[in-house]
Amino acid sequence: MRRREAVVVVLSALMLAACGSGGDGDPAPATAVTGELTVFAAASLQVPFREIEVRFEAENPGTDVVFDFAGSADLVARLSQGAPANVFASADTANMTRAVDAGLVAGEPVNFAANTLTIVTEPGNPEDVQTFADLSRPGLDVVVCAPQVPCGAAAARVEDVAGVTLEPVSEESSVTDVLGKVATGQADAGLVYVTDALRAGDDVTAVPFPESAAAVNTYPVAVLAEGANPVTAAAFVAYVTGAEGRRILAEKGFAAP
Repeated sequence: MRRREAVVVVLSALMLAACGSGGDGDPAPATAVTGELTVFAAASLQVPFREIEVRFEAENPGTDVVFDFAGSADLVARLSQGAPANVFASADTANMTRAVDAGLVAGEPVNFAANTLTIVTEPGNPEDVQTFADLSRPGLDVVVCAPQVPCGAAAARVEDVAGVTLEPVSEESSVTDVLGKVATGQADAGLVYVTDALRAGDDVTAVPFPESAAAVNTYPVAVLAEGANPVTAAAFVAYVTGAEGRRILAEKGFAAP
């Protein structure tokens, strides 16, 4: 408990420094930011976080950010079992709440992005999927995320709103697995985030649907209580939530929280 309280103090000091660092909202920590940092992050964050990594390390020589990307539920389970990490970025608030309730998080999580679902099909949409209800057509092989994964929970909310029950051929542990199955022709269609469809480019065809507005996922990030190097962890969180982090996320298709 003492370690967690110490991390909260460090985090608070860094956030105060960030608030007084000028107009762009990026951190101006009073202590040295250096050393290795392990970041557990939702699979859908791979593209923007890789760019943030490059810029954060360039602005903070001596830092080394190491990512572990997976489904948010899997990441919380591993953290609960003692997996070492410094920062956790979730694709929904529910899994961050699980981490908070388990005493894994120092301070208050910060919401930094939002994302919505879209349908993806094989290139050219050969099965002519036009609506969310089309995903329930007999003979159409559809893949979704498992219910405990944020993209799966969002899919379930959309089913409720649309009054449509899907019968997927598989439920994947991360949104990137869903995207991969559609892009490689192992499924006719799937539900992924709009950012994943954007990243996939011509490998899939995106089919937006209005019911997705009922299932917007908010992404929070937090410093972990038991992680080493809390100064660098707090600086990374401040960078993600600051002006440059927000710019990169918006460029990759993420909405503001």
